Amino acid sequence: MDEKDRDVDDIRREPDRTPHSGSSDTTQTFGHDLDLSFVPFGADLTAVERDAIQALPARAALLLVRSGPTAGARYLLDTDVTTIGRHPEADIFFDDVTVSRRHAEITRTGSVFEIVDQRSLNGTYVNGERVDRAVLADGAELRIGKFRLNFFVSPLDRAQAHGA
Repeated sequence: MDEKDRDVDDIRREPDRTPHSGSSDTTQTFGHDLDLSFVPFGADLTAVERDAIQALPARAALLLVRSGPTAGARYLLDTDVTTIGRHPEADIFFDDVTVSRRHAEITRTGSVFEIVDQRSLNGTYVNGERVDRAVLADGAELRIGKFRLNFFVSPLDRAQAHGA
């Protein structure tokens, strides 16, 4: 073996001594950068969606799916806890890998709704900001995986909140 071949063999046998930066814990976000941008939707409600919102009883809310595989779907929030995720038993089932099995819960206390992230991989966003927990305002935009939704409260609760 000549000198050149021996040097290459020695290099291959040397253990990797390169220092590793950062911690060993990593978080991966699946999707495209475009999925992470905030685009408000509130102004483009259809007549059917406006009617559905107007018909909401007190202490109820409505989620409208604005984009994602189930765009156009509507979900009535009329219980104290609504689960959202990829688990088949979730109250709102989103069958997509960008959604965790137990992604988030929407809780109701009186006529106030709050979203609580359940330690999901890709996070829960309200109006473009990642949140662990947030009170939902009328018209708020939620992002769960690749799904974008708008949240609307009952007009009866909205009127009561404004003192009408």
